[in-house]
Amino acid sequence: MIGRLRGQLLEKDPPHLLVDVHGVGYELDAPMSTVVDLPAPGGDVVLHTHLVVREDAQALYGFLSLTERNLFRSLIRISGVGPKLALALLSGMSADDLIRCVENQDAALLTRLPGIGKKTAERLVIELRDRVTDLQTRDGGGGGTANTPGDAHADAISGLVALGYKPAEASRLLRDLPDNGLASDELIRQALQKAVR
Repeated sequence: MIGRLRGQLLEKDPPHLLVDVHGVGYELDAPMSTVVDLPAPGGDVVLHTHLVVREDAQALYGFLSLTERNLFRSLIRISGVGPKLALALLSGMSADDLIRCVENQDAALLTRLPGIGKKTAERLVIELRDRVTDLQTRDGGGGGTANTPGDAHADAISGLVALGYKPAEASRLLRDLPDNGLASDELIRQALQKAVR
């Protein structure tokens, strides 16, 4: 899997991009929110990527932030939402606005976007609702700074989701644990102990 590219932007023809990485040109599609924030061709870029492999094609998608990429990944897991529709959603509103829309259960706002009908908008709100907390907290760069208690809790949810728990279930496991400055790994350990009781 190709998870990240750093190189020189050669072409910018929305939504298509061409990025040179040490002499290899990668063709990507990106949402308008990413394309608008990219430098002019010739500039250096870092893109978080997602590779979609199908029987008839391989497509690479690029995003400036991990939140955008994670939201894209969550969207394409929803029945009836493919990569093109997910790009259209992320092009029509920012990742933060889409997350806020899901949190507020505002399906009507989603129907204003092209290709989104009432039923699809309602399904998006329902299916993304449990993933919103996880999406907002996975945009860290992995730096060496210590977690604040809120960050540790969010990182613990992400860790439990990575272990196979649904976001709502992970939140429930962490809900009653004492929040006295524990690191995320300790919160995960205690949540797993709670799960097997």
